[in-house]
Amino acid sequence: MTRQHGQGAKGPSQRQLRVGELVRKELSDILTRGEIADPELDGIIVTIPEVRMTPDLRLASCLFMPLGGGDGEKIEKALNRCAKYLRGLVSRRMTMKYSPDLRFVLDTRFDDDDRIESLLHSPGVSRDLETDTDGDDGQD
Repeated sequence: MTRQHGQGAKGPSQRQLRVGELVRKELSDILTRGEIADPELDGIIVTIPEVRMTPDLRLASCLFMPLGGGDGEKIEKALNRCAKYLRGLVSRRMTMKYSPDLRFVLDTRFDDDDRIESLLHSPGVSRDLETDTDGDDGQD
């Protein structure tokens, strides 16, 4: 039997979760203090809700959300442009053998939740749900 690595059936390991949380905390601190001198990020508050690490801890996918709205794609490009600089700042604050490469991805989970919620309350879906509960379910 071979051992599965990564986010297979078991999900991320405790080490991945711990390192991801450390990277998230340091990135949040760096972004809060405004240590990036990028004109596209001036005056924009960015939150990092989650960092997902690969099993070898060499790549960190950093989910971010701009607070108060804003152009997420523009901010994503700016953060990815500053990724090497941010990697250097994070590596100075953490004691790891290798500093992970950072990739920033816009977190759309809340938008997806709103979209699914509106779909579930649409007339077509509610009609289908009513017919399933009113009709015979085929079991005796």
